[in-house]
Amino acid sequence: MRLVFAGTPDFAVPSLDALLRHEHEILAVYTQPDRPAGRGRQAKASPVKQCALAHELPVRQPANLGADEVDALRALAPDAMIVVAYGLILPPAILEIPRFGCINVHASLLPRWRGAAPIQRAIEAGDARTGVTIMQMDAGLDTGGMLLQRDTLINRDDTGGSLHDRLAELGAEALIQALDGIAQGTLTPRPQDESAASYAAKLSKQEGTIDWNQPAERLARRVRAFNPWPATNCQWGGRRLRILAAHAEAGDGASPGMVLTASADGIRVATGDGVLVLTRLQAEGGTAQDVGAFLNGHPLSPGEVLD
Repeated sequence: MRLVFAGTPDFAVPSLDALLRHEHEILAVYTQPDRPAGRGRQAKASPVKQCALAHELPVRQPANLGADEVDALRALAPDAMIVVAYGLILPPAILEIPRFGCINVHASLLPRWRGAAPIQRAIEAGDARTGVTIMQMDAGLDTGGMLLQRDTLINRDDTGGSLHDRLAELGAEALIQALDGIAQGTLTPRPQDESAASYAAKLSKQEGTIDWNQPAERLARRVRAFNPWPATNCQWGGRRLRILAAHAEAGDGASPGMVLTASADGIRVATGDGVLVLTRLQAEGGTAQDVGAFLNGHPLSPGEVLD
């Protein structure tokens, strides 16, 4: 097919790579404008732009999809526009241009977890399974007809990062399968069940702050879901302590936030219901460490309280 690709972060790169491997013609790649990044705040190209330039593909980076971009896209006359975590809402004038419409790779089993953070919200909620949906886009927020779905288990040790990477590859595979079905006329979109819809709100840094009054199981899911970003953290001795890995176990009887034991097996902290066992941490200004190495440099005693 003659395709236009629109995407920005790492999640979109496997889909672009897959399209190139399967000899689809990429007419143009749309991605977000370069953004300041790092300590020097230098402008940095998105992962999709870096991939596109490596393959000598034409790149467009409009701040918005106004009339000029509508005209540019119409001139390209694509069979389809592939959208993977692009970051801009496509206006109706764009949606109507491609012969087969605009096709989206979404990281959930729609209609569950429409919105910006479906991967993290699925882990946070304790879902047993998730997956990807190849969707025919419409003017709504992830409300279009579903063309294809592929699912996967959410493992007990999955983090937001590990599940992100797995779904990115699964989405690329499903996209190629869906495009083959569209070309052969064997795939038609089926409507979503609105009564089963849920919304995956965008993540914020503030959500990473631990509330020790919450149940340990819920906190453990948040630690996994928010790794690597925004990461969960608390205060210890007036300094921020980032919690990178933890699990829940039974136990009660102490004030939430109180350290019960601290050893190479884990730092056991009381919560509103149960105990959160911290196994990998990062002190403010330090490096990520397993709990044994962390305690060697940061002695922590039972009875201390994490805020």
